[in-house]
Amino acid sequence: MRPRRLSPDFREKIWGATKLSPWFPDSDRKIGEVWFDAGLPLLVKFIFTSEKLSVQVHPDDDYARRHHGSRGKTEMWHILAAEPGARIAAGFREPLTRQDLREAARTGAIEQLLEWHQARPGDTFFIPAGTVHAIGGGLALLEIQQNSDVTYRLYDYGRPRELHLDHACEVSRLGPHPARRDPDAETLVTCPHFVTRKFEVRDRLDFSFRQPGFVIAVSGQGEIDGNSMKSGDVLMYSGENQAISVRGNVTIVSASFA
Repeated sequence: MRPRRLSPDFREKIWGATKLSPWFPDSDRKIGEVWFDAGLPLLVKFIFTSEKLSVQVHPDDDYARRHHGSRGKTEMWHILAAEPGARIAAGFREPLTRQDLREAARTGAIEQLLEWHQARPGDTFFIPAGTVHAIGGGLALLEIQQNSDVTYRLYDYGRPRELHLDHACEVSRLGPHPARRDPDAETLVTCPHFVTRKFEVRDRLDFSFRQPGFVIAVSGQGEIDGNSMKSGDVLMYSGENQAISVRGNVTIVSASFA
């Protein structure tokens, strides 16, 4: 079965950026997210930040079903570009109580309680549902996530957007979280919702998908099963047990159902 090339959906955000190259043309609007939504349980996004995103958390499948009639949201981030000092946060430095969490969100102290990580190109972070997290400014990253947009904001740096403290405090994990993955591993993340792998193709690579999934070009250019491919392109494979052949000088991330 031949792959289907997905079209990008550019979404403006107050914390977005105008420099989107080399993945997409630069913009005169602040683009924060570029979605590749094929209507499947997985969603591919490119995220561009010039400012901090809110401190937030996503529910798991059970909570999201009961309260919103939707799936939850587990995600991973693969860093594509980072300005000096750029950071992400995931989990807390020390365990908290739910009362501590609510008070810290109310006062803004939550920013100091989070575990912040330096983010460099090639880094990968895993953010399961329930992990309180934040993305700093000066980053371009690839996000693979469950196809859900249920987000609970805990703190938003004084921006006039709605917070969701009741839901957020109910679903949040209250301790540390080992978010950083092995940067030298071919398999980036394996979880109940998806498997992601990274391949640096310098001539030819053959691999296979046991389940439907996506191939995302994050740098360089090449050809995949007769289709040209360059940075920012996303192709979807909808069949099972598919052999895939990549040629060229291109780095790809694959994302398939677990």
